[in-house]
Amino acid sequence: TKLDRDVALKFLPHHITANEAEQARFLQEARAASALNHPNICGIHSIGEDGDKQFIEMEYVDGKTLRQMIPIQKTQIAIDYAIQIGEALHEAHSKGIVHRDVKAENIMVNSRNQIKVMDFGLAKLKGSLKLTKTSSTVGTLGYMAPEQLQGGEVDARSDIFSFGVVLYEMLTGRLPFRGEHEAAIMYSIVNENSEPIQKYLPDAPSDLIHVLDRLLEKNPQDRYQSIVEAVIELKRLKRDTSKVLRTQTVTQSVNPQLTGVPTSSTQQLPVPP
Repeated sequence: TKLDRDVALKFLPHHITANEAEQARFLQEARAASALNHPNICGIHSIGEDGDKQFIEMEYVDGKTLRQMIPIQKTQIAIDYAIQIGEALHEAHSKGIVHRDVKAENIMVNSRNQIKVMDFGLAKLKGSLKLTKTSSTVGTLGYMAPEQLQGGEVDARSDIFSFGVVLYEMLTGRLPFRGEHEAAIMYSIVNENSEPIQKYLPDAPSDLIHVLDRLLEKNPQDRYQSIVEAVIELKRLKRDTSKVLRTQTVTQSVNPQLTGVPTSSTQQLPVPP
């Protein structure tokens, strides 16, 4: 109210306000996210209190969640969004922060078509007190990496797996690993290959299939070891796809038969004496 600007307030749910562990997690979220300064990350302004209620004052994002936009109709746009998400995660990882809950609901697209990754509530700050049991399966099931489900060590590569799930979902409108109940989903993530993306996207470039396959590797050692590697390949893919689209446009404009424009017959004019 002092600066007369729109912000978003995120409150700690009232029924767990008295829980010290939850309060500590809430403060950790604020500290972790406020340490990040990146155009693709939802900014944190401050922490406030209203009586016995604590809240985070956050950047107000005018837009939609990725969940509301999936599936993304154009592959080019999905790749562009993925690059922005990847760059946000790189910023977090470079500060020792693992998001641990990368999913479509935690990513927004603002009115300028810019990605905003938010909700670092499950972030694990390097060197901070562990606030969950090691075996805890925090996160949203369909997006979780195998090592997360099995209670193993979670690091940046777990975010990379979740990022792969988000990219797959943007392109197809479906999750790569599914099941009728939780146990079936967990089994699928740990043991089964994702459904081939060509089933839903027959014209998917082979380079895109390669990126997805590597993002969704079961073993963290076989995945990209840094999100930067994936972003570099996606940027190259974006450039190559743009070249193909431009070539097709040029071909159509110079070949009238492709555009449906009738050809005109040439007449030979008489040569003057």
